[in-house]
Amino acid sequence: MSKTLCLYHIVFATKYRERTIVVEHKRKLFEYIYGILKNHKCYVHRINGMADHVHILVDIHPNIALSDLVKSVKQSSSVWLGKSPLFPSFDRWADGYYAVSIGVDGIEACKQYIIGQEQHHAYHGLDEEIKQISRYNGLSYHSDDMR
Repeated sequence: MSKTLCLYHIVFATKYRERTIVVEHKRKLFEYIYGILKNHKCYVHRINGMADHVHILVDIHPNIALSDLVKSVKQSSSVWLGKSPLFPSFDRWADGYYAVSIGVDGIEACKQYIIGQEQHHAYHGLDEEIKQISRYNGLSYHSDDMR
């Protein structure tokens, strides 16, 4: 039997970064996303987010490509959100996403970062967060990313 570890920190935003994820109900969204990931045989380490974006730390099953997984999560959750009375203002997810691979030694730090989203965003908005993630991981940042 093969053994793999394909850890990714994934971030995606609502269209135009509008604050359409109702904070009081965001756990319902995260539970739904968790179910999608489990259906793809992925191991979810942590999900959290704010009114305009979602963070996921996941060990991706080797039978699915990262882009296919993110596409599935965004498409399925978009349909679900659109039908849910709990998220009346949600329109759709923005195009694109950020994803960086995480080594075993970075799992706990990444989990804590995702858990601490509320505290982090008391000081920094999504743009600043994406700039920091990009700089730290050597990714290019463009202000119109995830719009």
